Amino acid sequence: MLLTGGDLIMDSLGATPERTKEQWDLFQKVTKENLKLPVYHTVGNHDVFGWSNGDKYASDARFGKVWACESLGLEKPYHSFDRGGWHFIVLDSVMRSGNGYTAKLDEAQYEWLVSDLSSTPKTTPVVVVSHIPILMVCSLFDGQNEKSGNWVVPGSYMHIDARRLTDLFLKHPNVKLCLSGHEHQIDRIVYNGVTYVCGGAVCAGWWGGDYFQCTYGYNMVDLFDDGSFNVEYAPYGWKTST
Repeated sequence: MLLTGGDLIMDSLGATPERTKEQWDLFQKVTKENLKLPVYHTVGNHDVFGWSNGDKYASDARFGKVWACESLGLEKPYHSFDRGGWHFIVLDSVMRSGNGYTAKLDEAQYEWLVSDLSSTPKTTPVVVVSHIPILMVCSLFDGQNEKSGNWVVPGSYMHIDARRLTDLFLKHPNVKLCLSGHEHQIDRIVYNGVTYVCGGAVCAGWWGGDYFQCTYGYNMVDLFDDGSFNVEYAPYGWKTST
């Protein structure tokens, strides 16, 4: 299957309705013509319509995440499903903050997550997918985050509620793997028995070349019946034209 990590179009946060429609139409055309595998989608910050324009388009019924959910066939921007003996939880990382966003879950989604994990058999291994990483290392180096003399990681880079989520996962040892994107970099950490993988980017540095040391690619994830897994980054050979 194909599991997307969000940011499926270039950007609609600051785009007009006309430009947003053009991007989603292109996405639909390309996926319809090329995808044969079952696909499950995650909503990323670039998929959200209109927030960077304040309330200019707030009267549009597609404002915020509505347009993305309609385009991706989602009832809401978080969901879960079972496949191949594993349980998959896809979170909505992107919460509005002014004209931007902060990475966290709202209370309704958090309560849904608690319920979903509680109702999942303890013998079923779990993958959690979030566009913005719950935990990661690479964001430390994305900008001059140490210039104040202390490390400062913006709340739009990593889940500001990471403590709450990791405490929740500690109660559910069948949570094995957390996959994310957003940072266009690659890292892997293990905390309290859960592996967190920040998965690079298909577009590398937004189609302009490598971002830091991350080239164009995607993750190949193998999940096994015993709850073990293997994650390998697969560069696909795109070369930026000059």
